[in-house]
Amino acid sequence: MPKRSRFRTQRDGPPEVWFRILHIAPNGLAIIPEPELLEQTVEIALGPEGAFENGNVGTFKRRVTADRIVNAAAKARRPAKHVREPRPPHVIELLQRAQEWHRQLEAGEVRTQAEIAQREGITRARVTQVMSLLRLAREIQEHVLSLPDTVRRPAITERALRPIAQLQEVNEQRARFEELVDQLVW
Repeated sequence: MPKRSRFRTQRDGPPEVWFRILHIAPNGLAIIPEPELLEQTVEIALGPEGAFENGNVGTFKRRVTADRIVNAAAKARRPAKHVREPRPPHVIELLQRAQEWHRQLEAGEVRTQAEIAQREGITRARVTQVMSLLRLAREIQEHVLSLPDTVRRPAITERALRPIAQLQEVNEQRARFEELVDQLVW
């Protein structure tokens, strides 16, 4: 039976080594016999990036000439992630668009859904999918239109509403919509 090692294997990759410059003594303040040399204290941590906080640190001092000093500036931090602003769920925009298209069809501004598709640059099938949201019960449409703005993926999506919109009975739609909403509450 092969002997197991407590150390990382080659497939885990090499261990991470982190350096942190603690102190650079200017000329005259370091107790070094050679005045042209500066003393620099360096910490070394073996392990992941947070190793300095875990106390897994070694320290050494070195004497270097001024032109050989490593910059003591803090390690560059990762750029801050873009903070996303809350916005209305996409399903609200789709339902509003379906209502507008329905109004245009009723007013005779457009003749067919194919004309809407051509104008919007989408397929006729997509227009039909969006327009199917209008088959939802009035209360469900109102609920969807009142969804709050969110940063994360919205709880109620168009894809989740499509099978509900295919139901003919309003009571069935309400029951399935309530099931959908109940699943989302934890």
